[in-house]
Amino acid sequence: MTPDKRLTRTWLVLLALTLGGGFLGESHYGGIVLAVAAALLVAVKSRLVIVHFLELNQAHPRIRRVVGAYFAAMPALMVLTALAGPQIVRWTSLGG
Repeated sequence: MTPDKRLTRTWLVLLALTLGGGFLGESHYGGIVLAVAAALLVAVKSRLVIVHFLELNQAHPRIRRVVGAYFAAMPALMVLTALAGPQIVRWTSLGG
């Protein structure tokens, strides 16, 4: 597959995932189901962007590890926030 076709295919997959996320947001799901689904979408989309558009595979290994860890942590933090949102608010609020 040519590089142009690969990028076009990746872009179409990203577009489909974005539209799927929009439909998911309008669905009747809520709570942890929605958070996990959104986190999975973020993980897949960020990985596609990292590999195909940022060309991170050509970067220094240290940069690859940092960026990879960041994009692995974000979906995990999304789910954690959905699970423990009220507790996080109590920990971080200034008022009583």
